[in-house]
Amino acid sequence: MRIGELSRATGLAPSAMRFYEEEGLLPTARRLSGRRVFDDTALTHLTIVQLAKDAGFTLAEIRRLVNDFGKSRWRSQAERKLGEVRLAAARLQTMAQLLEKLLRCECPDIDFCGQTIRRSMTRPSGPTRQRRGRNGPGLPG
Repeated sequence: MRIGELSRATGLAPSAMRFYEEEGLLPTARRLSGRRVFDDTALTHLTIVQLAKDAGFTLAEIRRLVNDFGKSRWRSQAERKLGEVRLAAARLQTMAQLLEKLLRCECPDIDFCGQTIRRSMTRPSGPTRQRRGRNGPGLPG
């Protein structure tokens, strides 16, 4: 199939396919009268490339996946990427909690707010000290 047909089948722009081919993510297409002609293998490769891209893999990681594909390769990279995603999700949850506290903040000025945060970070809360980051920086509310 020509690049236009592959583009329609995958929803990718022809320029993306040329880029993937140059980057080694897509097998080099044979040429017929100077035009790229792809076989069904290209469609399969592009499916894997899009899946990996949607899962957050970098181009270098995707290149390793398609060129060294195997159960252990996919599994090890997926496990590592899942760890990265879970850390990012935890950071986003912490950020959301902080922003919610900031929206409820009624401090009269930045000095008062900063002093309140500093006090909440340095005073013990029960038998152990309050850990910074667990519930935000300690803003009131």
